[in-house]
Amino acid sequence: MKHYLMKRRYFEHGTYSYLYRPDGSKVCCVVERPMLNNKPSESCIVEGTYDLLPHQSPRFGHCYAVEEPMLGVTRSGPSLRTHVLIHKANKPSDLQGCLAPGVDFGFVGNEWAVVNSSHAFKVLMAELNGKPAKLTIVKD
Repeated sequence: MKHYLMKRRYFEHGTYSYLYRPDGSKVCCVVERPMLNNKPSESCIVEGTYDLLPHQSPRFGHCYAVEEPMLGVTRSGPSLRTHVLIHKANKPSDLQGCLAPGVDFGFVGNEWAVVNSSHAFKVLMAELNGKPAKLTIVKD
């Protein structure tokens, strides 16, 4: 099972990260909501190690779910956080506690964002290849 590392930087308007492969090479950039004490639908998830699981979302289609019951994050509950997904989006305001990949960081509508999320999502989905993986999130 592949184990990815995500190094985060926190700002009041969002959380911005780089996702790395096990060999240390960069996969993509990631945008999330700001850290608001793990508040459901409004905060990024807490640092730690999670399972990345293939998931079929009614809203986003084929994507990945992020899960670690010991950290209060499950696909469907009961837990503090549910349905934390990796899907296409550009800005923190587009998200409800999920993670969105991008090719690079930039501005979209005067908001810090990731750019070209659709392409980065395709690359990430090909990288994960429909298989479970691990994700460790740390502060950069």
